[in-house]
Amino acid sequence: MSNSQTVMNGTTLQRWVTIADPQGLHMRPAAAFAKLARQFQSRVTVSRDNRSVNGKSQLDLMLLAAEPGAQLLLEISGDDAPDALAALGGVLEISDWDANGVTEEPLTG
Repeated sequence: MSNSQTVMNGTTLQRWVTIADPQGLHMRPAAAFAKLARQFQSRVTVSRDNRSVNGKSQLDLMLLAAEPGAQLLLEISGDDAPDALAALGGVLEISDWDANGVTEEPLTG
């Protein structure tokens, strides 16, 4: 299973990502992910270990309790799914939010 594998499955795009931040999926990246996800019309679902949550909800994302190295499946369906998949996968793959001084979500486009 590749960290950046993108698969087209009907109208839903999927991508596996590995949480790279040494603190796991904590509040800052979860907030940035949800805020960015809400900018897209597509439906965004994030899954881990048989639990799927709404990717547009910061609190739902925190329920995944994704520690460093955890593998998450992004599933995005809608007209802007390719753009959403590229942007959102990048948020989760930032290696260290604190060390890199990341205070806002990455810009897209």
